[in-house]
Amino acid sequence: MQLEVGRERTGRMALLARLLDEALESVRRPDGSAHVLDCGGGSGTYAVPLAAQDADVTVVDISADALATLTRRAAEAGVADRVRPIAGDVEALAGLVPPAGFDLVLAHGILEVVDAVEATFAAIAATVRPGGVLSVLVGNPVASVVARALAGEPAAALEDLRALDGADGAGGSSAVGPETVERLCAGAGLRVEARHGIGVFSDLVPGSALDAPGARDALAALDAEAAGRAPFADIAGRVHLLARRPG
Repeated sequence: MQLEVGRERTGRMALLARLLDEALESVRRPDGSAHVLDCGGGSGTYAVPLAAQDADVTVVDISADALATLTRRAAEAGVADRVRPIAGDVEALAGLVPPAGFDLVLAHGILEVVDAVEATFAAIAATVRPGGVLSVLVGNPVASVVARALAGEPAAALEDLRALDGADGAGGSSAVGPETVERLCAGAGLRVEARHGIGVFSDLVPGSALDAPGARDALAALDAEAAGRAPFADIAGRVHLLARRPG
């Protein structure tokens, strides 16, 4: 069990794991229990490690195959009794789980793939109890501009840059970015407590450079230290936000 959980906590996952660990500890109830909801949690990348820390985790996902994998992994890790899979669409979350019933709610990579972003976010936010925390992992539209420019595609980078002046997302584009999430949090009565760039340099460093001894560990440390520091965190491929509902 520990080996599988450990493999999930390497590279950029190590930073996310630490942030989630800290969030979990901050929302435990007086008896030490914690109820977690993982929206679109699939095969249990986050759910199984959290359940291994004595959290009761509900995973809502539309994929039957992913939930089957989750069930198997939870059993192998010895936490099957603390993982509850629910087959369903996150966009219909209100009919699947109780409102304000969870201490920690995860919405990782889900807002970019739903049709009704604002309605889905409102439904997710409604499941967070007073004093509870919402964890959101979202793509960063700004990062694509940097990545395309460094890849030798200045015309594509220019197009992506101009798209940031569109209608809604980061800087105004239609893409769902961290600024969009912060706006939605404010509208749902959630206070953003932390924002970290995930994989600030991982997507920029060529793979061949990681063959040198210690290079991968150095890159992980570099990503971790840059995660909360501007301007580095602002160009990360993904951004993680923690928002708390006052209670």
